[in-house]
Parts: sequence; structure tokens; C-alpha cells
Amino acid sequence: MQFGKRRLSENRALKLLEEVREEFRATIRDRYEIRAKSCVECDSPGACCRDAHFVNIRILRLEAVAIRNALEPLDEDHRAMVYQRIGEAIERFGLDCDGDETTKTFACPLYERDAGCLVHNTAKPLPCIHHACYENKEDLPPDELLEKAELAVERLNQCVYGRQQTLLPLPVAIRNTRVS
Repeated sequence: MQFGKRRLSENRALKLLEEVREEFRATIRDRYEIRAKSCVECDSPGACCRDAHFVNIRILRLEAVAIRNALEPLDEDHRAMVYQRIGEAIERFGLDCDGDETTKTFACPLYERDAGCLVHNTAKPLPCIHHACYENKEDLPPDELLEKAELAVERLNQCVYGRQQTLLPLPVAIRNTRVS
């Protein structure tokens, strides 16, 4: 998907982001996930999302805005609880300090045992879509697919916010977009 260098409104970019995500999701689902163990069949659902030694999801501002928007329909108490978990994850895993944070891992604050991923159908980040439980290494989707989709998101992000931005840990990126 080409976006050029023209400016886009945040709302328009969010719609285009949804298209990028859906196209990527369809490719992964139709070509690769057929060889992966279904999350429904998993012996420990959500273990990969809750594994503080595994999760290392970095996102851009536009993706964080999409997640924030996906959390808006939650009732006020539930949403407050999610944002509390986001703050706790930032503090507990030291995600908000200066320096190299690209290797820091954390448990995803958007996963709930009874509900699953709170943004699964609406704003799930590309690396999360890319991930599944594959038995054989050769069944994994190629990294180039993820890189291509992430490049499209980066271009969209630049069209909205006007400059290249740093990927931030998911909890930090979401916190930084929160409207008080």
C-alpha cells in the first residue's frame, strides 16, 4: 500500500492502518496459521502474552492511538483498570527509562485471562498477529512479511505526525497517547 508523503488526518490514517492490519492478518491466517496450533487448542491460553520474558512489542504512535480508541468502549472502571495495568507494567519492567529499551521484555497489560486480548479484533499490533505456535521453524511466516507491513505503518505514521518516530514499548506508547 502506497501513501506518498502527503499529510493525512489521524482519522484517515487509522482507517488505512486498519486496512494494512487486515490485509496482513488475512495473509498470515490463510498462508501460515493453518500450520500453527490454534490459540483455542492451547494448553495455556495467553501464556505467550503474559510471559514477561518473551513479550517485546514495540509500536508507533498511530498504533497506540488505535489501541487507545479500541479501549474506549470498555466501561469506565474496566478501562481504568487496564490503564492501571499499563502504568504498572511500565514501572515494573523499567520501560520508561532513558537508554536502550529495545531488549526489555514485559507482560502485555492488554491480555486478560477471561477475555483474552482486549484489542484482538480491533487494534492488535502486527507482531502479535505474526506470532502463533508453530511446531516447525519452516512453517513460520517470513520476517519480510512483517517488515513490509511495519514499513507501511511507519509511512502512515509519518504522514500524520510529520516525522519519523521511535518505536516504543507497547505500554509506554499507549500511555503517551492517553487523553486525560
